Amino acid sequence: MSLNYIKNFYEGCLRPPTVIGQFHTLFFGSVRMFFLGVLGFAVYGNEALHFSCDPDKRELNLYCYNQFRPITPQVFWALQLVTVLVPGAVFHLYAACKNIDQEEILQRPTYTVFYIISVLLRIVLEVVAFWLQSHLFGFQVHPLFMCDASALEKMFNVTRCMVPEHVEKTIFLSAMYTFTIITILLCVAEIFEILCRKLGFLSQPVT
Repeated sequence: MSLNYIKNFYEGCLRPPTVIGQFHTLFFGSVRMFFLGVLGFAVYGNEALHFSCDPDKRELNLYCYNQFRPITPQVFWALQLVTVLVPGAVFHLYAACKNIDQEEILQRPTYTVFYIISVLLRIVLEVVAFWLQSHLFGFQVHPLFMCDASALEKMFNVTRCMVPEHVEKTIFLSAMYTFTIITILLCVAEIFEILCRKLGFLSQPVT
């Protein structure tokens, strides 16, 4: 792949053909990733170390923490961000290989349809991620977690575990749900913008 293809791909990812798409890139790339990368580490970084059960034994703490967190929130949200980027990245890679300018995407029906499909796929992936997040983490982090540790040792049975900083985690969890909803709304608005441009209700964006 030549440097020109890489340049076109880079510019396509940073400058989508719609105004809302460009705002979505800014929101997605700066606010959401900064929030997850910086604040996410501050809130969840040492969660496993401070997660304690009764009795406070290392093997019991690890066993119950794995039960409490089948997947850590940071890993889940990082996978979500990467997965949601894939449809747009594939489209812009295709556009770069075909030497398609961003202005052409909304001018040629075939490219417009492919671009709308990539936006629809982003919506589907965000909805799936929202559903998975609700099933994995719920909507509130409770201060106590009841762990079934009978498989580890009969004497433990059901034990209580303390979840550190549960209020901060609940706030952060709500923020991540909000980011997902905002991203979905931006994708829907981007499709409406494309349709309005095709119908002549809006002028082409200034580049």
